Amino acid sequence: METKKQLEEFLAYLVDHNGSDLHLKAGSPAHIRVNGELLPIQRHPLPDSKVHAFARHILGPTLYGKLQKQKEYDASYSLDDTRRFRINFFYQINGLSIAFRLIPAQVPGFEELHLPVSLKEFADLEKGLILVTGPTGSGKSTTVAAIIDRINRHHRKHIITIEDPVEFIFREDKSIISQRAVHDNTFSFENALTAAFREDFDVLLLGEIRSLETMRTALHAANTGHLVISTLHTQGAIETINRIINMYPAHEHDQVRLTLAQLLKGVISQTLVVGRSQQRLPAVEILKGTPRITEMIMNDRDSEILEALSGGTRTYGTQTLDQALIGLFESGAIDAETLLAHARNPSDMQLYLDGIR
Repeated sequence: METKKQLEEFLAYLVDHNGSDLHLKAGSPAHIRVNGELLPIQRHPLPDSKVHAFARHILGPTLYGKLQKQKEYDASYSLDDTRRFRINFFYQINGLSIAFRLIPAQVPGFEELHLPVSLKEFADLEKGLILVTGPTGSGKSTTVAAIIDRINRHHRKHIITIEDPVEFIFREDKSIISQRAVHDNTFSFENALTAAFREDFDVLLLGEIRSLETMRTALHAANTGHLVISTLHTQGAIETINRIINMYPAHEHDQVRLTLAQLLKGVISQTLVVGRSQQRLPAVEILKGTPRITEMIMNDRDSEILEALSGGTRTYGTQTLDQALIGLFESGAIDAETLLAHARNPSDMQLYLDGIR
């Protein structure tokens, strides 16, 4: 009971202080992340035995045994219906560590997340592939959840999610939503993907594309008239396209480029920046599968894509990362230092600032 009480005190502290993450690491004090900054919440380091006690409480004996064999494990934990957490257990040189990510009880909307209005159009698509990309902690899962929630509220679809673990719990509105947790409701991503084709789905959410086999199946699903939404740990539209193509053997590159050109409907590539109010804000690069973009991908003219994104802002709602940052700067949300720190082309951004001054 003492272990449970201490764990829940840590998690409640995270929630009460508007933190996003809790870190329990053997050999270090407990830390929480608030507005991107890690802050210690106790003086004394946690012994490895205490971190293992937390793990046994969360996982139970069977899954705890699996963690000891695999050396890392993903899970979820709930304090109650409104406070849920995604968890990763992993071993490091001092012993065991546990990283908790707070999952909001309600799916935030586009306005609440400060996302560009043009992203709403993705929720109205009937088929194709949409990828939300960015580094760890950039808000990919939350953006995906906002798109799924908008589909749920505006369209009558069967939405299947395959996640490891399930993060946001969706409340059905106009759509039917079947959420499947890998290990709990299915043995693997691949099994669940194969089975989905017998489950009459319209929209498929994959928590993350982790393997070539998953990518093949995702493209197949998009090619058979379904809308597929997933995430990748890439930064920028061009890197995302290259990462997908390079997942395949070299002799398949030409064919997959052709397929991707036809199926890719959007890349939402985001990073979080700290604004003047200390609130974390998304800077979002947006690619849409316009005829011009499709032609560029098909003909291996990736180097021209950024220019096309920047030129399609008014017509299509596309934009580069640097355009997104300039928008935040001109609205007063971020300062010049933040603008330069996150710019893709800092020298060009400095010329922009010099011109203003």
